[in-house]
Amino acid sequence: MTGRRTYGAHGRALLALGLPLVGSNLAQMALHVTDTVMLGWYGVTELAAVVLGASTFFILFILGAGFAQAVMPMVAAALGRGDETQVRRDTRMGLWLSALFGIAVLPVMWWSGPILLALGQDDTVAALAQDYLRIAGLGMIPALLVAALRSFLSALERAGIVLWATVAGVVLNAVLNWMLIFGNWGAPELGIRGAAIASVGTQALTLVVMGVYAAAHPAARRFHLFQRFWRPDWPAFVQVYRLGWPIGLTGLFEGGLFVAASLMMGWIGTMELAAHGIAQEIAAVTFMVHLGLSNAATVRAGRALGRDDGPGLRDGALAAIAMSLVFAALVVVLFLALPGPLIRAFLDPSEPQAGAIVAYATALLVVAALFQLADAAQVMALGLLRGVQDTRVPMLIASVSYWLIGIPASYVLAFPLGLGGVGLWLGLVVGLAVAAALLMARFWRRWGGRSEGAA
Repeated sequence: MTGRRTYGAHGRALLALGLPLVGSNLAQMALHVTDTVMLGWYGVTELAAVVLGASTFFILFILGAGFAQAVMPMVAAALGRGDETQVRRDTRMGLWLSALFGIAVLPVMWWSGPILLALGQDDTVAALAQDYLRIAGLGMIPALLVAALRSFLSALERAGIVLWATVAGVVLNAVLNWMLIFGNWGAPELGIRGAAIASVGTQALTLVVMGVYAAAHPAARRFHLFQRFWRPDWPAFVQVYRLGWPIGLTGLFEGGLFVAASLMMGWIGTMELAAHGIAQEIAAVTFMVHLGLSNAATVRAGRALGRDDGPGLRDGALAAIAMSLVFAALVVVLFLALPGPLIRAFLDPSEPQAGAIVAYATALLVVAALFQLADAAQVMALGLLRGVQDTRVPMLIASVSYWLIGIPASYVLAFPLGLGGVGLWLGLVVGLAVAAALLMARFWRRWGGRSEGAA
């Protein structure tokens, strides 16, 4: 960002960084979509189980990824100041914190079955979800390390490798799923366990590819990221921790909104949970575009902050918000015009409950169209606020919006008012809309009027 650029120049710079990040987010999402589609072909019970298992993994990942995400604005600001030593220090400690968190949550995934039963889930579905998590949990550490390296490389504006490493992972995951879920090509038929093994293998491959790039490519090699990696750097450790834990909790509050929705949908029924899982996957795919643009806005805002470029920060923010809202409007049209074909892609046509699942998920997608604009606005506001290293108050805003407003609204609309799954999703709209309004107001109140040299 620079104050002398036109909005078009800001937009082009944002797209140059944002498109590879959008692509990598979509590719990352394709890993989960592949699991959902193939297990949807395998069986409805297995599909419901992977919805719960993958949601649990994801919410733990989001909490731990706060440290990885803190690396992005910190490295961007350090590069804006020309401080290459701080780039290395922040990234290393982001990797340390990510690995430590991955180790800490392994017991939660190993004993996830009793937790899911206590939350009212079906016995069979909970047992299968635990089988999935006991294997998939081994991939938590590499997944978090990949997230930290992704932040480092994105801040360097080297997002292309992030995209191609993730695409390679998608291909590997699809091949391993086809072999291990169904027992093709002489492999054992492992069902949901096969999907978990495929996920772990994919995460390990992605980590190796990105680690080698960070160590060997000239654009990243000069930072000597892995030299004496074992040596602690406590000042940087504390800095990354202080910025990262609010990011992680913010992600937990947002992700928890959707996990709570999955749990409540499980109270309604297995068929309804399967339909919810499909609709949620479709909505999440479109959200990856907004998230990629938000990540790019974080980097651009961080660079502007490091250079004390107030006008560039403001104008770049406007360009990023406009792009995200245009895409959101296109998604609204897609969800309202073509819900059936999108949903049927996740189901075996011979499945006896396929018709009921399609009908239920179609109603949910209509509601998902309502929250596209709010979802786009809240994630973009979060990205901009992280770019200027403002994370604690946004965390509080998220906690109120998602947990004190969104989840209670979902429960009341779904059960006391009798609207079922549609009411549950309408509650999500309420929480996201409140978050979007409050977060945007905070960014523009604090940063919208900054002048040159006041970023």
